[in-house]
Amino acid sequence: MTRAALSPLVALTIASSTLSVPMTLAADATAELTSILDEAWEFQLREEPLLATRAGDPRYGDQLSSVAPADFDRRAAFARRILKRLAAVDRNAVSEGDRVNYDMFRRVMGDELAELEFRTWRMPLNAEGSFHSGFARLPVSVPLATPKDYENYTARLRAFPAHARQQITNMGEGLKTGFVQPRVILQGFEGTITPHIVDDVEKSVFWRPFAAFPNGVPEGDRERLRAAGRAAIEKDVIPTYRALLEFMTKEYIPGARATIGAADLPEGRAYYAYLVKHFTTLDVTPDQVHELGGKEVARIKTEMLDVLRQVKWDKGFPEFLEFLRKDPRFYPKTAEELLKEASFIAKKMDGKLPSLFKTLPRQPYGVEPVPADIAAKYTAGRYSGAPIDSTRAGMYWVNTHALETRTLYTLEALTLHEAVPGHHLQTSLQQELEDLPKFRRYDYVNAFGEGWGLYSERLGLEAGFYQDPYSNFGRLTYEMWRACRLVVDTGMHWKGWSRDQALRYMAENTALSLHEVTTEIDRYIGWPGQALAYKMGELKIRELRTRAEQALGPRFDVRLFHDAVLRNGSVPLSVLETQIDAFIAKAKS
Repeated sequence: MTRAALSPLVALTIASSTLSVPMTLAADATAELTSILDEAWEFQLREEPLLATRAGDPRYGDQLSSVAPADFDRRAAFARRILKRLAAVDRNAVSEGDRVNYDMFRRVMGDELAELEFRTWRMPLNAEGSFHSGFARLPVSVPLATPKDYENYTARLRAFPAHARQQITNMGEGLKTGFVQPRVILQGFEGTITPHIVDDVEKSVFWRPFAAFPNGVPEGDRERLRAAGRAAIEKDVIPTYRALLEFMTKEYIPGARATIGAADLPEGRAYYAYLVKHFTTLDVTPDQVHELGGKEVARIKTEMLDVLRQVKWDKGFPEFLEFLRKDPRFYPKTAEELLKEASFIAKKMDGKLPSLFKTLPRQPYGVEPVPADIAAKYTAGRYSGAPIDSTRAGMYWVNTHALETRTLYTLEALTLHEAVPGHHLQTSLQQELEDLPKFRRYDYVNAFGEGWGLYSERLGLEAGFYQDPYSNFGRLTYEMWRACRLVVDTGMHWKGWSRDQALRYMAENTALSLHEVTTEIDRYIGWPGQALAYKMGELKIRELRTRAEQALGPRFDVRLFHDAVLRNGSVPLSVLETQIDAFIAKAKS
């Protein structure tokens, strides 16, 4: 579920590059680096068949990944060997672009090895779901245009029982060794499984591809494919979900731990300290992040109080939050109303994009509800991407579950973050960067991607959004939400905060609904460190923009700046800083 940052062993392996035989010729160094990247990409495609499908490689289209302990041992051995080869490459002998590739690959493989050393495969789930939730997206995430596509799809349905048995075995190992999720965040978890235990195959989400075939599937093949699909769903998929439900309710949830902090896991303090560095891509400690979060909370609180004065609110801040949580004007009456409003905001921003960007993606996007099987414990919205050559668009998911908790005054900020100019724009552009190595086109650096999403919310001010003061308060409450994350995530996982303490802190400082506060805190408990990426990334992007504005004065062009931020895809913040310094130097000359 997460990738830890470099362990001491990996750091030592990388640092020992000075002991290897130097490669003095630039051509040799470049050729060796290219060979390493190609070999690692081929290895990754074999190990992750669904990634291969997403990348447009059909060779493993009928397979799921194998996740037995021996598989992880093999991956760790490969990572050590490939890192040793990389250490022998003279980084200074390759081009500037290849130095970025070198650094990015070292980071990716180092994190992969660290994750394997921490044996995180023992805990393949969080508060929102697990491997079974991702598998339920199979009907919309694989090609289904030809008879061969359908045969591959059915083969993957038949492969699900073996994959799930391996995952259940791994979670059993987690129970034995104490590397297990907290029990409190698993309340209601069975709701992510039961929708897939149906009494009629045709009610299953996995049946949908067989309900209506595309033109590329001849009539003469359809009955054969439909019969095979029905048998796989009935005999393989549904019984597997039933077995998973039994394991979760009878073994895993009763055996889950009572504590909530990552520091309470085996090697927990080291694990969380590295997660902080991994997710922020910065050399910071949990204590430093906690302190910075408190300062940001205080700064944003001042701006929120300004809005209270603007709307002539004559009571206190807690009373204003209570008013926002209870007044029905701030909540949609129907799912259709919420989806229509989100769609309008997204389309309005589409019209503003040329004023903010010179380069725009070719891939379109749509708006649809969060899938029902995960909506109850899911966040307010999320972007679900699509391969660049897919027959479907990227999708902005809006959570229509529990409408009485879905605040309209935060919808502008949510939409700009998840759709445009946030995740859809950034990830689609990254997929279109054909000059990048494959691993970079499909890599996602949380501090960059989520930092860009939060930065995009603020861009709405420049594009004419947040005209309504309540919507502007919604923007601020979303920024406050991300600042609070720095405090509560480090609080729970490093400083020993209780869940109730974190819930109170978030509820007292944001206007999020109490339902959303609860789902968010449980998300941070189950996914340590990831929530730190947003604010830390946004602060760095804003810092770099200020640097560029001050250095370039009237020559600063926001469209060129945004292109410079996005032109190399998802990168660590240190790499981004180097890129923007180069952008400034070039603009000056």
